[in-house]
Amino acid sequence: MKDIIRHTHIRKNILTGAQVLVSPHRTKRPWQGKTETITKEEKVGYDKKCYLCPGNSRINKDKNPLYTDTFVFTNDFGALTPDSSSKKYKKGLFEANQERGICKVICFSPNHSLTLSQLPVEAIEKVITTWQSEYENLSEISYINSIQIFENKGEIMGCSNPHPHGQIWAQESIPNEILKKTANFSQHFRKHKNTLLEAYLTQEQQEQERIVYENDHFIVVVPFWAVWPFETMIIPKRGKENIMLMSKGEISSFAKAIQTITSVYDQLFGVQFPYSSGIHQAPVTGKSFMGWHWHMIFYPPLLRSASVKKFMVGYEMFAMAQRDFTAETAAIQLRELVNKQK
Repeated sequence: MKDIIRHTHIRKNILTGAQVLVSPHRTKRPWQGKTETITKEEKVGYDKKCYLCPGNSRINKDKNPLYTDTFVFTNDFGALTPDSSSKKYKKGLFEANQERGICKVICFSPNHSLTLSQLPVEAIEKVITTWQSEYENLSEISYINSIQIFENKGEIMGCSNPHPHGQIWAQESIPNEILKKTANFSQHFRKHKNTLLEAYLTQEQQEQERIVYENDHFIVVVPFWAVWPFETMIIPKRGKENIMLMSKGEISSFAKAIQTITSVYDQLFGVQFPYSSGIHQAPVTGKSFMGWHWHMIFYPPLLRSASVKKFMVGYEMFAMAQRDFTAETAAIQLRELVNKQK
């Protein structure tokens, strides 16, 4: 392990088959690239100009209710719509298919300033049960075959509204990442009779190098194949296809894991840490996917400080992902902050 930590090497993502080039020596190079301007925002519980705050009108003139915990509505500018007039198109090498779907927005709290990292565990539990409720309802729609729950946090991640919220996109086709993971989960399960992530967690627990946080039901780890500087995964110890299959105790443990990693992110560089997070689950085709093991991923872009981010350009765009410090180094930094919280 010491050799690959010191020298350039390539790691494989066992879930998708993708590869990442790891170049530890590059952390020694001088940095003269772009830095982001860090602005101190005034924290207010309610913003009369915010389209997502309770009681306010959205751009389409619909008025939000005076909600007191979570609030869900169909995205006014959804990338997917239930009625698609386009049909299958094929002309020589050109192919296209219609795509139907539904996009939902979930406000985590009526408070305009409270992110997941600042919410109490009980409030995050409510977010999780809202995810479950929406997942259940959307999965019952006949043409929906895949459901993606995600959050873009921070302006740097393209978040269009500062009010803490996430999204759900439910669609007819099964996206690329889910297709790749479905194939690899299935192949491993047929051969070993356990899930790929159960086997992975066993090895992570043995090595104890990349685990950031652990409770009764979940482990937070910087994955061996991490691409983003402080990328993490929240993995349930019990391999199940989707978030509907959690016990009450598991919901509480999941909420605590989310609160822990998001608050640690905020402490890392002393700012509200931006990220994109998402929950990967089995397709909802009505078929059983025994090898599937749902999990949540965080992709944060910050690299060296609150104002220096990782850019996926050049080699990353044309060849493969590349990172400058190892997953083990990132895990040490995050784990130290977790330990300070105890």
